[in-house]
Amino acid sequence: MVSASNNQALKIKYRDIAIFKFFKKIFSVNESSASASIATSPESQARIYPRAEHCISRAQISENALKVLQRLKKADYEAYLVGGCVRDLLLGREPKDFDVATNASPEQVKQVFRNCRIIGRRFRLAHVFFGREIIEVATFRGSELEESDQQVIHEDGRLLRDNVFGTLEEDVWRRDFTVNALYYNIRDFSVVDYTGGMQDHANAVLRLIGDPNIRYREDPVRMLRAIRFAVKLGFTLHPDTEQPIYTQAELLKSIPAARLYDEVLKLFLTGYGVQTFEMLRHYGLFAILFPATDKCLETEDHDFPRLFLSRALENSDLRFADGKSLTPYFLLSALLWEPLQLMAAKLMINGENETIAYQTAANEVLSRQIKITALPRHITQSMRDVWFMQNKFSRTVGSRPYRLLEQPKFRAAFDFLQLRAETGGADAELVEWWTHFQVADEDQRRQMTAPPKSGSTKPKGKPRRYRAKTKSSKPQ
Repeated sequence: MVSASNNQALKIKYRDIAIFKFFKKIFSVNESSASASIATSPESQARIYPRAEHCISRAQISENALKVLQRLKKADYEAYLVGGCVRDLLLGREPKDFDVATNASPEQVKQVFRNCRIIGRRFRLAHVFFGREIIEVATFRGSELEESDQQVIHEDGRLLRDNVFGTLEEDVWRRDFTVNALYYNIRDFSVVDYTGGMQDHANAVLRLIGDPNIRYREDPVRMLRAIRFAVKLGFTLHPDTEQPIYTQAELLKSIPAARLYDEVLKLFLTGYGVQTFEMLRHYGLFAILFPATDKCLETEDHDFPRLFLSRALENSDLRFADGKSLTPYFLLSALLWEPLQLMAAKLMINGENETIAYQTAANEVLSRQIKITALPRHITQSMRDVWFMQNKFSRTVGSRPYRLLEQPKFRAAFDFLQLRAETGGADAELVEWWTHFQVADEDQRRQMTAPPKSGSTKPKGKPRRYRAKTKSSKPQ
């Protein structure tokens, strides 16, 4: 009879073998590829880069992040800076956030820090608060057994997993890109690298850890993250990371619309919108996020939609670079403007009143888009305000200009009109009229908005009544 201790030892042995097989299968790489030299299993040895071999200085690290690291170390826990902050520090950039990885459980972290709150259900995290700054502390993640009944394959082919706690060696392989899997050790100020991330960082290459086909199936949003990081960092996608995007883009349709909305904001409102737009279209991802707009770009026989979108994205990028605030609804209004125009034009051809046509078109365009990216109600309402004011700008007689000027979204709507005029989609003279009207005194405004006298020519000095030009059959 096998003793209880021997039985337990056998269970542990079989468990370790299963774990090894799981990682070997998931994270194996093509031996003939250039990535064959990169470590891809938990038993691989990490390369340690001592302080003299990297450029990270404690002077660059948030004081509060250092406090968290030092206090965890003092409590005899492992503590590392990890992820994007390490990557950005190596680039000489100031990280937006500082994330910490540790072997302490969330409850143990909370015992060390009174100013701590545990969040999350599927995978618990500890947030340590220092006023407005939050240092996120995550316990090392482990992996489930290949045979575990926790592992689920979704009907669309995505792999679903629950997170469990593990060791640093296991945590490495749950991260997405090699340059995001670098660990700064507070004990000796070294950088720990299991995946060849330091070399990829030096070569400006973005490479997924493990088999890209499987990693994209686990989380299709990694395709969007690959584009975002490549553009932001100025890196190129490794061929193994790039190729599956062409064939797996459709998996994004299974992602919850609320999550895709958050990703859209990260893609287009962080200062790299123009390049991101071009890369998304190149890989067929933009068509998943904004199918109606992509169809317009593919079928239009003139350059206005593309010029208009490029200029809107360029303006957003410039505002971000200048530290100015960005309003998501403005750019989203631009992204969906052409589908709105086309649908409203079709309704008017069928005899619909212009105002009703635009309202109906807006309802339809937004209802379709919300199913893909869950635009909040306050965003869609602001988009409607910007859209519906465009036709009102041509009404420059009487009290209407005064009423329009008082609208809360007037400035955004006028900027939108100006953007259209700059790219050939509206009358530049109309923009000039409204520019003058905004700064004119009361007497000048009365002259500008006075109706022309019947039976006589317009008096000298009074501005003409402007109407939007139409480059095509579509109303502007």
